[in-house]
Amino acid sequence: MSIEWFVAKRYLRSPNRPAVLRLVTAFSVLGVAAGVCTLVIALAMNTGFRETLQEHLLSVTSHVSLTRPGASGIHDYQALAKKLSAIPGVRSATPAVYQTVLMSFGGQARGIVTKGIEASSEAKNDEALGKLAAGKLDFSPDEDGTEGIVIGKQLASDWKMGPGDYVTLTSPQGRLTPFGLLPRTRRFRVTGVFDSGFYDYDANWCFLNMASAQELAGASDVVNVIEFRLNNPEQADRVAHEAMTLAGEGFSATTWMEENRPLFRALRLEKLVTAIFIGLITFVAGLNILAVLSMTVTDKARDVAVLLSMGARREQIRTIFLWQGIAIGACGTLAGLALGYAFAFCAGVWHWIPLDPQVYAVAYVPFHPNPLDGLWISLAAMAIAASATLIPARAAAKLLPVEILRYE
Repeated sequence: MSIEWFVAKRYLRSPNRPAVLRLVTAFSVLGVAAGVCTLVIALAMNTGFRETLQEHLLSVTSHVSLTRPGASGIHDYQALAKKLSAIPGVRSATPAVYQTVLMSFGGQARGIVTKGIEASSEAKNDEALGKLAAGKLDFSPDEDGTEGIVIGKQLASDWKMGPGDYVTLTSPQGRLTPFGLLPRTRRFRVTGVFDSGFYDYDANWCFLNMASAQELAGASDVVNVIEFRLNNPEQADRVAHEAMTLAGEGFSATTWMEENRPLFRALRLEKLVTAIFIGLITFVAGLNILAVLSMTVTDKARDVAVLLSMGARREQIRTIFLWQGIAIGACGTLAGLALGYAFAFCAGVWHWIPLDPQVYAVAYVPFHPNPLDGLWISLAAMAIAASATLIPARAAAKLLPVEILRYE
């Protein structure tokens, strides 16, 4: 053990220190711990929201969407999807028909998004269809020829619907009759209820058979999008570029990152602002460390003078007080990390904080603590603590023994 650390530890643990010094030291440790703990929890919450929203989005939406703007749709989509599925990294390329319609049931009506799919291929790739809360994935017609529809869990809960109920879909794509342009209306039987875990989709989406969706849209054998799901969603930009190149002129491709850029940009900005403002707590704790060391220098001035008279170098005196500040910062940092990660882990596993899914899209606050966040938080806290010791340590090293011990 070095003499500097030995003396610093004795100063910190001395029972003869004034009560005010012990109190301010305790507040300094608590301040650092509170800042580190709060910052760990806040960043774990921000990371949890981002990762949870991304996971839910990717479970129900495609990683890359290929469309043909300005055209009536994508013809010969089966051959094109088969061709594009050979792109490296593509797990599946499936056609789909999207349309916004009016759903009616029991005197209630609301606008929803219908997605026409080929059940055999879509069920393997869309995680929402693999999480049926009730019923089954079956679009086959019943005895009366009414085809099936799969609705979201939140929609079923809002309207008290379930498998076996009948709904009416009205499309704005009308058909021309002797009486003018009339909207297309079809009746469907609810056969299944999916649970994606994402409120917006569970409340506003439903799945139809491809042929039924095309007929409801008044279109021939065409689709309006080919959706790609990738082995690695982060390669969406590369796959989008290759898909447009292979598809030819007139096609456009968008990635999941482009479609949700405002959301993830807002989350990144929130993380930055959170780190800055909560980091001020640790900065204030650093000021407490500066105060306690300044008071310690005053209290231990005669001890420092004696050490200097006995041959201690001024660098050693400076190091003694640096060790004190670092020790206070380290204790607070370790305590804050332990408390922060413990709370984030428990709250994330047992869902301690419920939320309104209509507002936040998830039913509870997700906490995903990141070890890298803890690393840079620790480095920042220790840097603040070390910086706060510089002024008192330099003041201690500049003390003149002859002036302090003159009247002793």
